[in-house]
Amino acid sequence: MNGRRPDYGELTVGEYLRTIAREVPRCWNRFWFTPRDPVVLGPIRICTGLMLVYTHLVWGLQLEQFLGSHPIQEGEVLLWEYPGAWPSFWWYVPSGWTAAVHWLSIVVLGLFTLGLWTRATSVLACLITVSYANRLFFATFGLDQINAMLAFYLAISPSGDALSLDRWRLRRQDGGDRWCAPPSVAANIGVRLIQLHMCVIYLFAGLAKLEGLSWWQGFAMWQAFASYEYQTFDLTWLAPYDWVWNLLTRLTVGWEISYCVLVWFPLWRPLVLLGGVAMHFGIGFAMGMWTFGLIMIVANGAFLSPTLVRRVLRLPRTGGRASEASPPRTPVAAHSASC
Repeated sequence: MNGRRPDYGELTVGEYLRTIAREVPRCWNRFWFTPRDPVVLGPIRICTGLMLVYTHLVWGLQLEQFLGSHPIQEGEVLLWEYPGAWPSFWWYVPSGWTAAVHWLSIVVLGLFTLGLWTRATSVLACLITVSYANRLFFATFGLDQINAMLAFYLAISPSGDALSLDRWRLRRQDGGDRWCAPPSVAANIGVRLIQLHMCVIYLFAGLAKLEGLSWWQGFAMWQAFASYEYQTFDLTWLAPYDWVWNLLTRLTVGWEISYCVLVWFPLWRPLVLLGGVAMHFGIGFAMGMWTFGLIMIVANGAFLSPTLVRRVLRLPRTGGRASEASPPRTPVAAHSASC
């Protein structure tokens, strides 16, 4: 091809099929197995850990009512009302040990946030998050589901390779950056899993909205912001401006459905992410769901460029483009760079 962009109209059917058979595995390997700078995982771990500490401290404010000897929801009743497997270590904790186990869990979550003994504390943080959510099923919401999702992916990825006490302690062993380990395939897999999960969340959230008449007629956002149950600020003065609610309603659905496509294009990604920040800040501002909005913004951080994160945090840059490096490509494969 002499280095030029391939014109597939010049290929025969057999050549085209052979090109697909060659390029699909290459694109798959590039997507999953390209070493990535783990610096993005550091802020995600810290922010997720802080949210986990906060949510579990809130549960601890009424620990006796939630997990004491006579809780609001008895474990046996919960298992009877919601049959199935509900893995949780709280089924095995004696009532006299409730407070000790709870505060030990808070300590583990704090160590995970700091990135100390992360290989162990990340797994324990995931188990703690799932155990609380399964035992307190009646008191869990979208925030707790996103917490569990992030805790799981951070547990199976090297989330302690960046901005952690673990990395700070090991800095002298490899002579590298004291706050961030070298690029790795494991870091890339962890980030990719979060990215794909966010695409699934937004896609199905948008498709589910299409089942509601209010989203088609354009007044769903008015119903949400005018609800006194969640209202933080009185926005009813905007009632006469139908076009505002209609526009916000349709923009929300369009953004959620198109997220899983547009976010993969570098040119559109900043606009898509800014749209997410605006939407979730709006939810927090108008409906008081700040914790949910913030954790969703944290999860969207998986799409941030490692170079941008290093620049914002004033960390030294890696040599060249190591975090985005890829195996040498033939001229025919040049078109697959977007993969």
